[in-house]
Amino acid sequence: MGQRTTRGEGTRPRRPGASQLGRDDSLHKRGAARPTPEGPAGGPAGGGGSHRQQTSRRRARRGKRRILRWVAGAAALLIIGTAGAGYLYYRHLNGNLQKSALNLGDHEAPKSKANAAGQTPLNILLIGSDARDTKENQKLGGAKSTFGSPPLADVQMLLHVSADRSNMSVVSLPRDTVLKIPKCTDENGKTYPATGWTLANESLSRGGAGCTVATWESLTGVHIDHFMRIDFSGVVSMADAIGGVPVCVDANVYSHTHDGHGSGLKLRKGTTSVKGQQALQWLRTRYGFWPDTDVVRTKAQHEYMNSMVRRLREGTKLTDPGKLMDLAEAATNALKVDDGIRDIKKLYDLAQELQKVPTSRITMTTMPNVNSVRPGFEEKVDPKAGDADQLFAMVRNDTPLDGKGAKKKPAEKVSADPAAPKGEIGITVRNGTGGDGGLPSKGRAGSIASLLTGQGFARAVADQTLDPQKKTEVLFPSADLEGDAQSVAKAMGVPLKSVTKSTQVTGVTVVIGSDWRTGTVYPKSAGDDGKTPDSANALRGDDKSACMHVDPAYTWTS
Repeated sequence: MGQRTTRGEGTRPRRPGASQLGRDDSLHKRGAARPTPEGPAGGPAGGGGSHRQQTSRRRARRGKRRILRWVAGAAALLIIGTAGAGYLYYRHLNGNLQKSALNLGDHEAPKSKANAAGQTPLNILLIGSDARDTKENQKLGGAKSTFGSPPLADVQMLLHVSADRSNMSVVSLPRDTVLKIPKCTDENGKTYPATGWTLANESLSRGGAGCTVATWESLTGVHIDHFMRIDFSGVVSMADAIGGVPVCVDANVYSHTHDGHGSGLKLRKGTTSVKGQQALQWLRTRYGFWPDTDVVRTKAQHEYMNSMVRRLREGTKLTDPGKLMDLAEAATNALKVDDGIRDIKKLYDLAQELQKVPTSRITMTTMPNVNSVRPGFEEKVDPKAGDADQLFAMVRNDTPLDGKGAKKKPAEKVSADPAAPKGEIGITVRNGTGGDGGLPSKGRAGSIASLLTGQGFARAVADQTLDPQKKTEVLFPSADLEGDAQSVAKAMGVPLKSVTKSTQVTGVTVVIGSDWRTGTVYPKSAGDDGKTPDSANALRGDDKSACMHVDPAYTWTS
């Protein structure tokens, strides 16, 4: 089992008593009377004072337990996307929190817009690091050869709380996602140049969590309001403090390979309450679940988080003041947060907002992904064109991922300018399929030009110019050609919202984006009807049936 906190050499700091925080411990002892202006109030030997004083003490004890429960919930649950409320030992717990700048990049995504009621969404980036900067973290899986090296962001989850606080969405980014990290400047002034294609987990090593925030904003277009980071030993402390989290496997599992890989997780078939180091093993397991990919690991993390949310919301382990103090200490010691959170009071305010969301409307998802097409990254993943963009758009637009309360699709505006006969419309087709950073789909412009000529657009021609972009568009230079452009879009099945006026073209121009790399039928965007892409593997917060499928190669017999 791991230690309870993450400070110093991994030893647990002594929990301060009331006297250490400027208060008198004797006031909380059974039988102690409350002081009065005339002096200490006495009572019968061992009697503990008057009825009013006893009632007051009982209320104080109940209030203390309630406040402890609030602060523990506020700090702990915010890590996993839900919370209680309140705070205790304000100055002491504030001192535990480590803070740093929110965004280390040069640019920020536009802030979320308010709804008609003036409410705005809340976006929090949750980061789990593999920090190996302490002996305690090394005991929990850190390689000795990387002791003291910059940490990697092994777990990255965007927690989106809707503007009206009716629902919550969590989007996980596989650590093996191939992307570009923007330029970041740390708080000491050191600059990290923008990268070429690299892995998502490296962002944390380029100045800190603020660079991970900048990377997410660049990838998704979602404005991040806050971040929270926790490392290996922090996970152990948190799980141990709450008494364990129930998880399920459909067969006996042992995550261990002949060459020494694997998390070491060993569980029997069925449900087991994991805590401490075993909880960390669950969150890190890749070899053991089917298939053994980083993407499946995120599924296990979602099961763990959902179970922990339900456990804490039910009040498990939150009635004993001692355990509550353990949880409050573990949570605040384990957390690293942005400057905007500032103190426990801000955690309390955020927790109040999160508490409004019912468990049944928490939806866990993973960024839709495919095997990478980029040289050197064959075993890694790329965002899935179309599906990933749509999932991010749903978050930006505050569309619920559980399908409830989806916004109605607005009617498409049809141009008042009538279209010319098909055979008279001049059309240029360009290949933009390299817009996701991969290689362009060879001959794509010619294929779509042939499709159009086959439909009667005799003047459609392929342009050899490569114009990389993610979304397929039909561009037109002036209002008198808008009707022609819409006619072309309809023929291809491209939505009219993708027909755009542009001063960069001289006639109707079709740019085939990376969302349409193959085929002659334009792929319908998975989110146009308000539905989360199936490839996001959505899991509801109240789904108690989730159980990880074990790879037969990693099972064992009793």
